[in-house]
Amino acid sequence: MNGVSYRPGTRVRLRPTRRADIMDLALAGRIAEVAAVEEDFEGQLHVAVVLEGDPGRDLGSASQIGHRFFFAPDELEPIEGPAGDPPKHRVLVAGVGNIFMADDGFGPEAASALARRPLPDGVHVADFGIRGLDLAYRMLDGYDTVVLLDATPHGQPPGTLSVIEPDLAALPAEGTPEAHAMDPVKVLALARHLGDGGLPRVLVVGCEPEVRMNGDESDVVVGLSEPVREAVDRSVPFVESLLVDILGADATERR
Repeated sequence: MNGVSYRPGTRVRLRPTRRADIMDLALAGRIAEVAAVEEDFEGQLHVAVVLEGDPGRDLGSASQIGHRFFFAPDELEPIEGPAGDPPKHRVLVAGVGNIFMADDGFGPEAASALARRPLPDGVHVADFGIRGLDLAYRMLDGYDTVVLLDATPHGQPPGTLSVIEPDLAALPAEGTPEAHAMDPVKVLALARHLGDGGLPRVLVVGCEPEVRMNGDESDVVVGLSEPVREAVDRSVPFVESLLVDILGADATERR
């Protein structure tokens, strides 16, 4: 638009015109990231953006209210140079699990630890907890790869970390996330349905739990077992190495 190409992840500076409303004017000069380009019923194009550093961007469909803003193309100033270019490969690292179910809280804890580290361009880390619907929508937000951090029992010693690439073709036809739990299979099935069959590449960084709960217990258990707590610390360099492989493989494919 106007000689400028936009795609999810393109960074821009907001320059609302005098015709903008008071909310948009208050954002003048802020840095934002393009989320989508949409057309209204009158054929006018609008660029949807999220503010840089806004944690509300991870609220999925709820981010439509108060965390997603629309500007006309001439109200955006592209940031010149590499900083403004959209990343060649976008990766979402999502922590999933219930922190009130003992070691099922591995994913949120690992995501929180990783988020404190400097991340490569195009990598976004978020704790989705048990918000399966939000994760399903977020997966379709222009990402090339999604990495799920989750407690996954495979009969290994507690705290064992592994990488799994699920067979997306084997997913059920439909899936409905539960209100108080996170079933990655159901989330992936729903995301595929919402995306008309298309999904980014999905990898799961799993941790073998020591304390497993099924949700029928009368009491909640907050806190990880010792081997899983130690695995959270080990998961940071583990995922960082995985991201190097993902981004390096993409660079190799593009040459």
